[in-house]
Amino acid sequence: MRSNWLYILVMFGVTYLVRVLPLTIFRKPINSRFVQSFLYYAPYVTLALMTFPAIIDATQSPIAGAIALAAGVIAALFGAGLPAVAAICCAVTFAAEFFC
Repeated sequence: MRSNWLYILVMFGVTYLVRVLPLTIFRKPINSRFVQSFLYYAPYVTLALMTFPAIIDATQSPIAGAIALAAGVIAALFGAGLPAVAAICCAVTFAAEFFC
């Protein structure tokens, strides 16, 4: 029971520091283009790192997941919207599960 409180305290400290440190360190506007672009793309990279492995592992065959991922990327590059890309990925996954 005692270690649970220690875990909660450590989680609180880490969460608090992550939210407070940027406010205390960056009081002036950020002029560096490198830092601005890093901060702009950081959420997208984090989302991609969490999503791509889940796409591959969500199917019975990793090959079917990779084929669906490729089909989704191609559909998005041709300008398909999110619902269309999701439908294409589902259809490709369904079809690929029969062959892989």
